[in-house]
Amino acid sequence: MNPVAGSPEKPLAGKRILVTGAGSGIGRTAARLFRERGAELELVGRRLAALQETLPDAHLSLLDHADEAAVAAFASSCHPLDGMFLAAGELRTGSVEGTSMADFEAMIAANLRGPWLLAHYLGPKLKDGASVVLVGSNIALRAIQDSAAYSVAKAGVHMLARVLALEWSARGIRCNAIAPGPIHTAMVDARLAGSADPGAGLARLAGANPLKRLGTETEVAALAAYLLGDESAWMTGAVIPIDGGADAVY
Repeated sequence: MNPVAGSPEKPLAGKRILVTGAGSGIGRTAARLFRERGAELELVGRRLAALQETLPDAHLSLLDHADEAAVAAFASSCHPLDGMFLAAGELRTGSVEGTSMADFEAMIAANLRGPWLLAHYLGPKLKDGASVVLVGSNIALRAIQDSAAYSVAKAGVHMLARVLALEWSARGIRCNAIAPGPIHTAMVDARLAGSADPGAGLARLAGANPLKRLGTETEVAALAAYLLGDESAWMTGAVIPIDGGADAVY
């Protein structure tokens, strides 16, 4: 017998889900997990080859999510959606005084303007009862040195999720944000590779939470899959840390 929609075997069966940032990192891992759990996928990103590497048989579209005209054009032809996982983003470090306006604007565009535009233009494409998950950061839950622009942008993402939860509630559409702590991704390895002691840098990141390890892309993807599925039907407006307990304990 084939699994039915919402079954334990395929809890996302019958759901059409848009994933941004699906060409790498958390977005790529999440897209593959959603597919395993039965979802039909719309993958968008700025590099078609990367999207093809993620899932070549998904519906793939080139899209700069911070480009209003591009998002509007994409929305005009997008199929109705049962969910969105907005994982695309970018990290640049620096203090307020040490961050150029170009870097500040890049952080706002990649991390906040993009999700805002997608919500604005794709909101009408969401089916009643849909679920949306935004990727914030635990860095936006507390002040941390040298993360000014990124923290401000991700804090905006957290509030955007809460506002959307309120605005979309009449249609039964849920919206939540997840706030990952340091996740062991290829991007983290690449950033540390240029340091004097990459191993020490990785250990320092891993030690910044009670569980004394980095999170994995799969752990974040599994939380997103739960929020996109029917089992979380009474959850909306939440900002959920997934950071080894750092926000709760430290």
